Amino acid sequence: MARRGTPWELAIVASAWLIGGCSEPTPAEVGPPEQSTEMQDILIEEGWIDLGEGRLKSLAAGPRDGTFVLLLHGGRFTSETWRDLGTLEVLARAGLRCVAVDLPGYGKSPATELEREDVLARLVGQLGTRSVIVVSPSMSGGYSLPFVLDHAHLVLGYVPISPAQLKRYSDRLGEIQVPTRILWGSADTVFPLEDGRAMQAAISGAQLSVFEGASHPCYLDQPERFHLELTEFAAQLGDSRK
Repeated sequence: MARRGTPWELAIVASAWLIGGCSEPTPAEVGPPEQSTEMQDILIEEGWIDLGEGRLKSLAAGPRDGTFVLLLHGGRFTSETWRDLGTLEVLARAGLRCVAVDLPGYGKSPATELEREDVLARLVGQLGTRSVIVVSPSMSGGYSLPFVLDHAHLVLGYVPISPAQLKRYSDRLGEIQVPTRILWGSADTVFPLEDGRAMQAAISGAQLSVFEGASHPCYLDQPERFHLELTEFAAQLGDSRK
């Protein structure tokens, strides 16, 4: 039988444990692992973009020499939507330079008297890039549609998501000559899927991706699918500045 230590010997062992002289801690004493560097290296930059007549609150992430992706928002949302959804992080990790803005009168951006297409033209002019991929859900279609039609030289690609004011520009949709990928939820009760199919038919070469079972903000219902659509589309376009 093994000899039990004397009280003096036991006291020495206990002291050694308390000052860290023992080997491995018990499982109960092991804390959660530290967050990896990979999860910490995406910096989201908060700032303002001056339009000359007004300014826009912005969030940006990703390499400055990457393809630019401009993230607009719907009427019930702001630039923070893209932070909360993880879109800024996903696009930045894909090597894209993504910029999300609060449109005039939404979020923290004050209203402006600029025409809607001029807002985006001035915005892109301040980004230091020749062209952008425009991601435009719902309400922001009132900004993106005239911008894409009248400033096509600033548009690398267009991703409308159940855009508003589609019927207003229906007679001009055939003029859109930039690569276009349309995203639509099959269960959209705000703008029916038939509008998306009509948009695809009107724009030469346009692609339509239907999110089965998704509602009007299909990107909220199926974020992984949404992020895959964006990164694949950007990869197809490449970077025309190089």
